[in-house]
Amino acid sequence: MELKGKRILLGVTGSIAAYKAVELLRLLTATGAEVQVVMTEGATKFVAPLTFETLTRQPVLLDMWSLAYSHRIGHIEATQRADLLVVAPATARTIARLALGLADDFLSCIYLASRCPVVLAPAMDCDMFEHPALQENLRRLRDRGVHVVEPDTGPLASGLVGRGRLAELSAILGVIERLLAPKGDLAGRVVLVTAGPTREPLDPVRFLSNRSSGKMGYAIAEAAAARGAHVILVSGPTALAPPATAETIHVETAEEMLRAVLAKLEIAHVVIKAAAVADYRPKRRADRKLKKEDVLSEVPLEPTPDILAEIGERKGNRIVVGFAAETDDLVANARKKLDRKHLDLVVANDVSGPGAGFDVDTNVVTILDASAGIEELPLLSKREVADRILDRVADLLHKKS
Repeated sequence: MELKGKRILLGVTGSIAAYKAVELLRLLTATGAEVQVVMTEGATKFVAPLTFETLTRQPVLLDMWSLAYSHRIGHIEATQRADLLVVAPATARTIARLALGLADDFLSCIYLASRCPVVLAPAMDCDMFEHPALQENLRRLRDRGVHVVEPDTGPLASGLVGRGRLAELSAILGVIERLLAPKGDLAGRVVLVTAGPTREPLDPVRFLSNRSSGKMGYAIAEAAAARGAHVILVSGPTALAPPATAETIHVETAEEMLRAVLAKLEIAHVVIKAAAVADYRPKRRADRKLKKEDVLSEVPLEPTPDILAEIGERKGNRIVVGFAAETDDLVANARKKLDRKHLDLVVANDVSGPGAGFDVDTNVVTILDASAGIEELPLLSKREVADRILDRVADLLHKKS
């Protein structure tokens, strides 16, 4: 990773994991980045500011009432040349401050004044991390574009074992690299991504669908665009905003999704089918709302089009990636899907597992390839999963070319 000339503000808060920020700082400076540290008062109870000042040769930003920049307003001046603000570790208290827009210490003032990307790496006890208030605060921050590096699961300072450990520094560095030194390995490629659920109408009001939020497919579209691809996103109904640079086609039913995919298939170099297409639809769709007394106790169903199988039959020289959402026999079922539908990769996940599956911001997946390879990934954010998938796709494209 080469970050020469990049200026990073490193926020350190009052967590036992604050000592890991010293190593993170060392790794960042080794890339050529210029790093200045912002500490909360709580952080100074764990690591002395002098440690960071010695390594950065710059004053630590701590006292919001001092004019740290030769009589210029500190939190404004600090953000003027910043390329990135990273808060690692981020405590529950700091996360709440940022989510609520408080400005009662140097770090929270810098966050509000920043116009650069922001990365948060939470670290706290597992019960605190799982608390609904904390999760709601993280959701608010994500909705504002903050990049959250999910914590790891393991032994905690409290003696408990659970999710709350600061993410591995390599994971934090990976997010920083993605934001400041994005790969261009998909430049000139057309990546066709499907995302979200489909809705199969029973009448003008009711429909059959599933729990897919579209988050995984949208993360893939965003990541592919960041790596230089022209992205075509075929999306079922979701509440998500598509990447600004993506060519987005909104559909509702499986039949509409199939038509949209086939219309763009000819120009696609890569197809990643992350959509959760309904497997069945009502045989008959009423043209008016059915009254309670009209609704049958049984609704006759018929299969929807198998979009992935259709793509596999017309694959040509394309890279095709499918998803397999399972609740049992994960690898065996995913392998059957890969072989049956002529896929290059299949991304399998146990949707019954914690932190995985539908309508969450994380995923736990296993990637299988056509050469019988298996790669098991740990709990990661869906954006990190997206980049790991695209790493494999880029490698396959390179080998083909």
